[in-house]
Amino acid sequence: MKTLTDHLTMYAEYHRDKRNIATHFVGIPLIVLSITTLLSVPALSFSLGGLTLSAAIILALLSSLFYLRLDLAFGLTMTALMIGMVLGGEAIVQAQPEQAVAIGIALFVIGWIFQFVGHYWEKRKPAFVDDLVGLLVGPLFLVAEVAFAVGLARKEKDEVLRRAGPTLIRS
Repeated sequence: MKTLTDHLTMYAEYHRDKRNIATHFVGIPLIVLSITTLLSVPALSFSLGGLTLSAAIILALLSSLFYLRLDLAFGLTMTALMIGMVLGGEAIVQAQPEQAVAIGIALFVIGWIFQFVGHYWEKRKPAFVDDLVGLLVGPLFLVAEVAFAVGLARKEKDEVLRRAGPTLIRS
């Protein structure tokens, strides 16, 4: 079973250009918000014992379990962020019910444009092409980058840098 550091290293190996990482700070949140928006539409919701659950809530729960299995602190942070994204997606659906699907699709497309621009600079394909788990690790990678930047998770940062190498700007 892969560890937190294993997942972050795998993802980092595809993300060593600082410009690519920067585009991911826009693209990944847009993609996650788009998915929670699309999965929050009433057609993808169901009731369970009087409680209405959307597909977005189920996906957020399963994702959070993945993150919590890797690391408690990162997992709790990711769980809080996933709750925020689900609430954001549900807010879009409630505010614009007729346009929610179009908004979700637009966010998805814009998010992926940012991703692909970053990978153009990186000169490397996205990590998920080789391992679909990369789709779950992307948001975690952003949280780790912030944690590393403020001096947290030093051991993990040092090991990821040792394995994946430093970030740079490719010419």
